[in-house]
Amino acid sequence: MANSIKEQRDILDKLKIKSLNPMQEEALIAIKHTTNTVILSPTGTGKTLAFLLPIIAGLDRNSTDVQALILVPSRELAIQIEQVIREMGSGYKVNAVYGGRSISRDKIALKHTPSILIGTPGRIADHFGRERFAKESIKTLVLDEFDKSLEIGFEYEMRGIINELPSIEKRILTSATQEIEVPSFVKLENPVIIDYLQEGVTNLAIKTVISSSKNKLNTLVNLLNQLGGQPGIIFCNLKDTIKNVSDFLNKNNINHGCFYGGMEQKERERSLIKFRNGTHQIIIATDLAARGLDIPEIKYIVHYQLPLKIEEFTHRNGRTARVNASGTAYVLQWEKESLPDFITNTEIETITKQSVKRSQYWETLFISGGRKDKISKGDIAGLFFKQGKINKDQLGIIELKEDCTFVAVPVTIADQLVNLLNNSRLKKKKIRVTRI
Repeated sequence: MANSIKEQRDILDKLKIKSLNPMQEEALIAIKHTTNTVILSPTGTGKTLAFLLPIIAGLDRNSTDVQALILVPSRELAIQIEQVIREMGSGYKVNAVYGGRSISRDKIALKHTPSILIGTPGRIADHFGRERFAKESIKTLVLDEFDKSLEIGFEYEMRGIINELPSIEKRILTSATQEIEVPSFVKLENPVIIDYLQEGVTNLAIKTVISSSKNKLNTLVNLLNQLGGQPGIIFCNLKDTIKNVSDFLNKNNINHGCFYGGMEQKERERSLIKFRNGTHQIIIATDLAARGLDIPEIKYIVHYQLPLKIEEFTHRNGRTARVNASGTAYVLQWEKESLPDFITNTEIETITKQSVKRSQYWETLFISGGRKDKISKGDIAGLFFKQGKINKDQLGIIELKEDCTFVAVPVTIADQLVNLLNNSRLKKKKIRVTRI
């Protein structure tokens, strides 16, 4: 075991975490001492850290091969886990590979083999087929959000990947629900099950909002105006519905972002960045946003279109009322519409039509430099303080990527900062600064 209590404490300090929660403590012990572990815990309770800490503790610093493989159902989850590992500062190389970006970028990243590899099933299967790295040293397999990654659409690729892993010593499966039976090809024998799914559910209120119109658009706007500037997600079943809702919110001057599978990866990522940094208080999304995304604590979610399955309802609701916080799930129901059997005992919410003031405070700036240019968050902050002449309260969230950076600044001075900072130099690199 390469790690120690001190090294774990150093990692938690870097993540600004004072202590682990009971689920994480239990997971650490189980993963360390058993072969197969299943972690069932609500969204936002720290499952990622729960499996990363023992994985990193067990890595061999002398190995030059992939030692741990983490399979995830979405690109965003792969990116998020990669970011968490980088922030842990363990010294181990990590890479995420996923559909939606060029294979050539993967090839460059994998030229120096990572200790931890994260990926979506399709992209991992592709790299396996091209034999881009040895598989014999992969001792740990993680199936994050396994209820999604083991669905029928992924089963063929997942079976192929797992069958090519001859040396697995530990299997770790995580989920915020337990809705499927684990297939036999996973070889999950006698797992230790850590089940915290009943923890922390009492802080969620579920309310029904009745709409006299079938399209519910005016009812939605009235609800959003009543909720004011609180952050929330509006869930739809179809991307065409998202477009209709987005157009209507634009007509009503309600600032928002969108997130669904048909968007370009760059646009999806930027939509999440704007939501995280407060540029957008609202995001309209399909169920793709219901799990595994790194988004801030939100006060409410809206089921604009009713979910088709109970697990969709559970995952959507799991975006709010996370850990010890409270939140509300609003179910928009046309007066002639029947609710699914799994939506019961909801309280009727009356819309008063009293509009709470909402205004956009933050704007997002794009900077054409990132980690590969040896640029740090401190470098970015220094640029804005010295050349941009702003104070600490005017600098919002900085998100540093491999080849670019995103910075939140007050919308009132965004253009001024672009004029001051565009074409300036940072770490000997001439950078572009633009609004996005």
